[in-house]
Amino acid sequence: MENEAIIRLTIFLGLFAALAAIEWLAPRRARAQPRATRWVTNWGITIANALTLRALALALPLLAVGAAVDAGQNGWGLFNATDWPVWLEFVLAVLILDFAIWAQHLVTHKIPLLWRLHRVHHADRDVDVTTAIRFHPVEIALSMLLKIGIVYLMGPSALAVIVFEILLNGTAMFNHANIRLGPRLDAVLRQVLVTPDMHRVHHSVHRDEHDSNYGFALSIWDRMFRTYIAQPREGHDGMTTGLRWQDDRPSRLGWSLMLPFRRG
Repeated sequence: MENEAIIRLTIFLGLFAALAAIEWLAPRRARAQPRATRWVTNWGITIANALTLRALALALPLLAVGAAVDAGQNGWGLFNATDWPVWLEFVLAVLILDFAIWAQHLVTHKIPLLWRLHRVHHADRDVDVTTAIRFHPVEIALSMLLKIGIVYLMGPSALAVIVFEILLNGTAMFNHANIRLGPRLDAVLRQVLVTPDMHRVHHSVHRDEHDSNYGFALSIWDRMFRTYIAQPREGHDGMTTGLRWQDDRPSRLGWSLMLPFRRG
């Protein structure tokens, strides 16, 4: 468990640094706001999220990985009541968790109270690797509670949950990154994974476009449930990302954290 946290943090920081370097050298789109201001805010939100999860761990000691260990020790969950091959349970666990996050993402767009939380993520006027870590602390806590519940219902191995968490964090940073893949590579990758160009549509200022492409890791769910939009109507260079606040407010930490509680 201790090594798990170190491994995840190392992979996270390494991938973040690599994607940030590519964005710096060859950005896909011009920035609307200065990098420094936005990054301070987005990292500030991330620190608040980390503290929130720490607090949640005090009230509910077993987070997602710990829940998998606990379920295994007590024989709880579907996989602990079956004798399926280890590899099959592993694959199913990752698929089910990824679908659950996709479904959660869709629901946050449809239920007004959850949308108030989720729009903190969408209010970012630029989309880059730091947008992937810009989620309101309350939304992060709710997402963790959902994952804990699903883990207890499934009873997956702790390894499957760790791999999924790494996959989720890594693909989220990848598909938010302001990088150019090229049309051929993008077309091949998006058959399986959500690519930056595919996910950027989801950050369009237009409601019909940001109510699409909900996937973080696998692209299959949007195709299966017909929420897939291939390209933005105004093109990637001409599209506007963010919400109606097309000024400096979304780059301010206090304003962003208070956004769910503001009228309108």
